[in-house]
Amino acid sequence: MVGRLIEVAQSAYQYPLLIKQLLHTGMARTPDQQIVYRDLKRLTYAELRDRIGRLANSLAKLGVRPGDTVGVMDWDTNRFLEAFFAVPMMGAVLQTVNVRLSPEQVTYTINHAGTSVLLVNDEFIGLVQDIKSQLNKVRTFVVISDRAEPEKGNIEFAGEYEELLAAASPEYDFADFDENTQATTFYTTGTTGLPKGVYFSHRQLVLHTLAELAAFGMAPGQGRFHRNDVYMPIAPMFHVHACGFP
Repeated sequence: MVGRLIEVAQSAYQYPLLIKQLLHTGMARTPDQQIVYRDLKRLTYAELRDRIGRLANSLAKLGVRPGDTVGVMDWDTNRFLEAFFAVPMMGAVLQTVNVRLSPEQVTYTINHAGTSVLLVNDEFIGLVQDIKSQLNKVRTFVVISDRAEPEKGNIEFAGEYEELLAAASPEYDFADFDENTQATTFYTTGTTGLPKGVYFSHRQLVLHTLAELAAFGMAPGQGRFHRNDVYMPIAPMFHVHACGFP
């Protein structure tokens, strides 16, 4: 009997603390609960998972591989949320580009992070056009927009975000890997020199999320954060690491 218990324990799933695990509860218990982006987009957790798979397949087709860095220049949109899951779940690294930095600092952070694919909201086309010649590691640009016809300037884009997703399969095999793998990077505002890179592993982000969920509501008269609650993130997505809610 003891030998049988040891055999079962050794074959048990080790459950690495990967960002993809944060999707399981929502998918299993509240797949129809909505995520709202302004008055422009409503999607359920099931639709979110579908779009995450489509984005991963789109990025893979563009040549993104584990260890590559994908940058996002966007506001707090559903697309940013999708990238925050899809990119690290592929084993790649998400750079949340701080669009509030100066053009020189934006250039520095993108180059320092080694970003090879850049998703660009068309509101930042002018900025990207001005610094494009200095982005020595970016090989691919993807335009994202809230408009029916995105602005593209004189940048050669590999595609438009929604069109790429529409042409991709939602099925993507997000494999397990070391939970200490780097998941994201963002940069400080450089108040004492150049912006400083801050890196997070899958394990750190999952534990941060669980710790914040456990601590939320500890003030007198408050209950714990519940799946039926509605919350609005205030921190900009390029500092989303401060939020911690899945």
